[in-house]
Amino acid sequence: GPAAPGGPRPPLLLTAGVEAARRPLGAVTCSSSARRRSSCARRPCAPCTGHAVDLNIFLDDPEFAEIIQRAEQAVECGVFPERISQGSSGSYFVKDPKGKSIGVFKPKSEEPYGHLNPKWTKYFHKICCPCCFGRGCLVPNQGYLSEAGAYLVDDKLGLGVVPKTKVVWLVSETFNYSAIDRAKSRGKKYALEKVPKVAKKFNRIGLPPKVGSLQLFVEGYKEADYWLRKFETDPLPENTRKEFQSQFERLVILDYIIRNTDRGNDNWLVRYEKQDDGTDLSDKDIQWTVTKDPIIKIAAIDNGLAFPFKHPDEWRAYPFHWAWLSQAKVPFSQETRDLVLPRISDMNFVQDLCEDLYELFKTDKGFDKATFENQMSVMRGQILNLTQALKDGKSPLQLVQMPRVIVERSSTGSQGRIVHLSNTFTQTFHSRKPFFSSW
Repeated sequence: GPAAPGGPRPPLLLTAGVEAARRPLGAVTCSSSARRRSSCARRPCAPCTGHAVDLNIFLDDPEFAEIIQRAEQAVECGVFPERISQGSSGSYFVKDPKGKSIGVFKPKSEEPYGHLNPKWTKYFHKICCPCCFGRGCLVPNQGYLSEAGAYLVDDKLGLGVVPKTKVVWLVSETFNYSAIDRAKSRGKKYALEKVPKVAKKFNRIGLPPKVGSLQLFVEGYKEADYWLRKFETDPLPENTRKEFQSQFERLVILDYIIRNTDRGNDNWLVRYEKQDDGTDLSDKDIQWTVTKDPIIKIAAIDNGLAFPFKHPDEWRAYPFHWAWLSQAKVPFSQETRDLVLPRISDMNFVQDLCEDLYELFKTDKGFDKATFENQMSVMRGQILNLTQALKDGKSPLQLVQMPRVIVERSSTGSQGRIVHLSNTFTQTFHSRKPFFSSW
């Protein structure tokens, strides 16, 4: 039940972010919570401007739960999320009490076409160019689910290229709220100060929490475009080159399965570090320093424009820009085939993946089961193509040139050439192409 003002805060329940239960709390001040957890690192605690609520449930991931707790504690202590200047939506660097960035939060309401997007460019786009507004193949305002869904696919396949991303609820005065929400918050806090007993009439004191995706912050990475230019003039050692190719292939598999419509060389990252183990081998007048191969790792960020309910077939093709790289001309390695092929060629695995995504996507207020099934039809078609490409030893470039496929549950009402896969699924070759198409 609600906590009394100044009383102990109910324990934070922490799970998969997909079945979060909403439970309102009473007023809580930063001092009581901070004494229970730990003292604020920067400054004395001030009363909370927002309100922490038990909407974040991560029982199966205590490490992520602890990160969310630190983010909440930071807000309570006046260390607020910082809005990121780049991009076309409201996204924020979430910090710990010491001011260190620990994640990137993207609220649903501040997505590119969300009603509280603080970036004026998309508002201008919507007003002045309504005929070209949005991406016709994507479900509007579900980018946060796409971000979390990309991590789910990455984790199920064991790719390891998407930083951990889950759906969370956060509140901060630095988020973009409507004037009405801010006025209500000020009114409730004023009433609480004057008449503490009135707090019992309020389900929440402060600003309302926002739902969105939180992706853990990765350090030591730079945009792929930077390193790709570097590698042209300073080629990688052979073992490192093979590791980079393996990481690249995992990025390709992720993007292709979720049909990412927004993958350029500026929204995937590369970490490249030369290392020296410091071991010296001396032989009279000759001395050698034993060095290890450089570390190289890819991080696939910005996955919010994926999971279309149809293949792009209007104006733009939204191609995968990595298809023009030299790495895309190399056939998939045996290592990648051994990792991915046994999973995606198993229909039970694919069905489990669809069911997991259903549990995630159905939490959105605008969820539509028929639209979701269309999204899964596209994804199953991508998986079918990928399975065949891996079996045939094709390259990523050859993969994206394969005919587009939709694998639907219904065996009736489809147009084009249909091949029966089982009693439930049919395969449709999608022939309509967008006006501006590269393939």
